[in-house]
Formats: sequence, structure tokens, C-alpha cells
Amino acid sequence: MKVKSYKRQSEEAEELSNVNLSKFRKIQHELEEAEERADIAESQVNKLRAKSREFHRRIEEEE
Repeated sequence: MKVKSYKRQSEEAEELSNVNLSKFRKIQHELEEAEERADIAESQVNKLRAKSREFHRRIEEEE
């Protein structure tokens, strides 16, 4: 009887472990995608800042 109980507990623990590992991998993937989007947004902001600086520089030169 104890062996069956231990086996069942082991199987339940393994199943829970697999569920948690799956959740972790999903969240990790979502995090990687969010980091990639953040990197792209940061790059776009930097490009716009550079364009803005260049634009203001040209205006000052014309004055």
C-alpha cells in the first residue's frame, strides 16, 4: 500500500513539475519577446533623437 501511495505522489509531483516548467518556459519566451520589443522601441527613440538634433542644428545654421 505505501509503495502505491509513494508512486502516486511521485507521479503527481512529476506532473506538477512539468506544468510549472511549461509555465516557466512560456513566461520566459514572453519576457524575451518583450525585451526584443523594448530594444526596438529604444532604437527608434534614439534614431528620432538623432534626427531631431540634426533638424535643430540645421535650423540654427540657417538663422
